[in-house]
Amino acid sequence: MKPAPILEVRRLVTVFDTEEESVRAADDVSFSLDRGATLGIVGESGCGKSVTALSILRLLPRPAGRIAAGEIWFDGTDLVRLPAGEMSRIRGKRISMIFQEPMTALNPVHRIGRQLGEVFQLHFPDMPTGDIEAASVSMLRKVGIPEPEQRMREYPHQISGGMRQRVMIAMALACRPDILIADEPTTALDVTIQAQILSLIRDLQAETGMSVIIITHDLGVIAETCDAVAVMYAGRTVETASIRELFENPRHPYTRGLLTSIPRLDFPRKTPLSIIRGVVPGLHELPEGCRFRNRCPHAKPLCRTDPPMMNVGEDHFAACHFSDTLAPFSLETADKEAVGPSVGTSASTQAISRICLEVRDLKMHFPIYGGILRRPVGKVFAVDGVSFVIRRGRTLGLVGESGCGKTTVGRSILRLYQPTAGSVRFNGREVLTLDRRQLQAVRRDVQMIFQDPFESLNSRFTVADILEEPFIIHRMGSGNERREKVRRLLGTVGMPESALTRFPHEFSGGQRQRIGIARAIALNPELVICDEPVSALDVSIQSQILNLLLDLQEELGLTYLFISHDLTVVRHISDDIAVMYLGKIVEHTDADGIYACPLHPYTRALIAAIPVPSPDPKPQKPFPAGDVPSPIHPPSGCRFRTRCPIRIDRCTEEEPILRKVDDGNGNVHWVACHRV
Repeated sequence: MKPAPILEVRRLVTVFDTEEESVRAADDVSFSLDRGATLGIVGESGCGKSVTALSILRLLPRPAGRIAAGEIWFDGTDLVRLPAGEMSRIRGKRISMIFQEPMTALNPVHRIGRQLGEVFQLHFPDMPTGDIEAASVSMLRKVGIPEPEQRMREYPHQISGGMRQRVMIAMALACRPDILIADEPTTALDVTIQAQILSLIRDLQAETGMSVIIITHDLGVIAETCDAVAVMYAGRTVETASIRELFENPRHPYTRGLLTSIPRLDFPRKTPLSIIRGVVPGLHELPEGCRFRNRCPHAKPLCRTDPPMMNVGEDHFAACHFSDTLAPFSLETADKEAVGPSVGTSASTQAISRICLEVRDLKMHFPIYGGILRRPVGKVFAVDGVSFVIRRGRTLGLVGESGCGKTTVGRSILRLYQPTAGSVRFNGREVLTLDRRQLQAVRRDVQMIFQDPFESLNSRFTVADILEEPFIIHRMGSGNERREKVRRLLGTVGMPESALTRFPHEFSGGQRQRIGIARAIALNPELVICDEPVSALDVSIQSQILNLLLDLQEELGLTYLFISHDLTVVRHISDDIAVMYLGKIVEHTDADGIYACPLHPYTRALIAAIPVPSPDPKPQKPFPAGDVPSPIHPPSGCRFRTRCPIRIDRCTEEEPILRKVDDGNGNVHWVACHRV
């Protein structure tokens, strides 16, 4: 007989009361968590994942948030009806939580040691001070933080993002809880740090026997860490299943849409991704019946009634009227509801031989000032000798961890930063020596798409004002001509004309990014610098934007510099890839070659750390230890040597230069490594 689950959520309804009405952020949510197992809760932003977790811990913001109905059974106790005093003894001691952004969860004015010690003081009030300090140091050491005694005396801002997340894990596990809830624990982290954190959680789970709930929108993370999955949409669970059953036989159209909209390393590059049309409805505008029906390719009149959660297999449930009649699932035959035709290997092949952008030995060193007189006391070596070429109509992907200098390269090309040294030639013309008027003319042909469209769009302007502004700056066309061009721009990026009179805050993240793209292509540029254009978006919206960028490249002959830390996305959209580490390029070749046969140990580590959305077992991953060193004091010799598993003495003494290497498969790589 199967043992009882340690946690069972039954028909949970969580309500937020507003002045106008009460809205259900979690509505009829049900799932269970087995002892020692890992459950993944997946869905787009706004689907109720975090609200469900906060409901379990009874941490809803008061007075607006409340549990209106349902049961939450933990080890034989219904937490919904538990008195507040008893709940506080369970919270943190038997059920703990780590949050998405540790910088907001940690108190910035208290040292790490004090904050970790408070956990022991709260749950073990008679514990001596010396024992608390020893236990705190022990927990920091257990979660892999080097020099824990030193870290105890530091503040959260003095340590890296990955280390802050480790501190959060140490605090959550200090009392050896029965359940750990991890709410997007790796979303804000680089792929290598993400791999470290997920590996740490798995190791600690194996050691302590705790159960884990991982909340994420990343199906690769789900596949690599979870035993079972609950898929949420618009506040409801729409499918629950074992990990293998969900990936091989999804029975809800929403789950299928999530699985098919992900760029994959084993799929052809630059082909349209499947998309889920539209966005998750707001809590005030939920459709009647099936909440997914307005976005569903299989919707029928029956979908206007609520679908029951039906048993479609062993421990497999789906809330869809047609879950029994959906065709067998296959990634290869999934419908491509793409926004345009299939895109070839590269755009504008007729002009492919002409160099669009040439960067040579680019350096961007930021001075550090100190003392009363604000004198220079050091430098940040953000970019330190970067060189590459992008040919017209092609895409160069620039990839690496945070702090490697990718964004600084993009901004230096446009002279948003004034480079320290080097050369940037656009269409054969040196950019770094241009005067202000000449630079403005170049910026007409070189545009930028930013990571956060909300910050890059003027919140006081309507969409019409935002899109018309480039034409006004460059004195192009009459008022009527500009307005006509603005209307055409909106159509080009798939936005309705009704958007013209609205403001940025009235749109979703994906819609705002479309507006940002429309502004970037308004003046028919030749080169577009895309700085993490999809990293802040859900996977379904990400696929829409990637399809749009590829279609625009094919239609307009655009050249892209695509900056990202997501190697799967970079491979999908790029023709060539350059890998950056701590201000330098360490490997550069074509996109297929760098994934088929990576030569630099850093490139190999980045690719090995990519979470694969497949339930099949994966080999042990050799990801690098630690974080990227400070660009203020980069290591001598090879900058990767402090994290490299194959370093030799020469790596400390001599900096490797980029040199031409054949990978044995007919691909030429430029690699900076003494061991290659």
